[in-house]
Amino acid sequence: MKIVVYCSSQEGLEEKYQQLARELGRWIGQHGHTLLYGGSNAGLMHLTASAVHEAGGHVTGVIPEMFRHRLDPVCDDAVHTANLGDRKQYMIEHGDAFVVLPGGIGTLDEWMSTLAVMTIGNDDPRPIIVANLDGMYDATLQQLVDMTHTPFARGKNLSRTLVATSTATLLQILGQVTASAL
Repeated sequence: MKIVVYCSSQEGLEEKYQQLARELGRWIGQHGHTLLYGGSNAGLMHLTASAVHEAGGHVTGVIPEMFRHRLDPVCDDAVHTANLGDRKQYMIEHGDAFVVLPGGIGTLDEWMSTLAVMTIGNDDPRPIIVANLDGMYDATLQQLVDMTHTPFARGKNLSRTLVATSTATLLQILGQVTASAL
């Protein structure tokens, strides 16, 4: 299974976020899945990819031309794209499941774009698992719920978005998702 991970490339984050990335990567690798991610050699991106690689999993980095110099050396293969939009589109098209770790505007953009494609794509069964550590995404999740009660939102069903408030819960949900896909 190709598991897309959206997350921060920011360096120097708190240890709890780094540990989350490492444990997720280790789980992906130990279970024989492929990581599909932004391809950067920094922050949570690199930590996740390194852990997948060390655990024997396959790592595919999807890197835009502007960040080509930041391609993570742990990648087994790389997909080069013209820009960030193309990177996002490639990951949405090729992912079987999506995990949203803590991140900034780019991570939020990737999550919302994936959700939009799934909402418009009718019965797209692929899950989005959101690691809502310390309530980081509480406001965003509430906004999504609130929006479903307006006439503006086509997607009234957020059941594809699964929320984990701890690393253990994230891995449990991911295990359930991958087992049901087999």
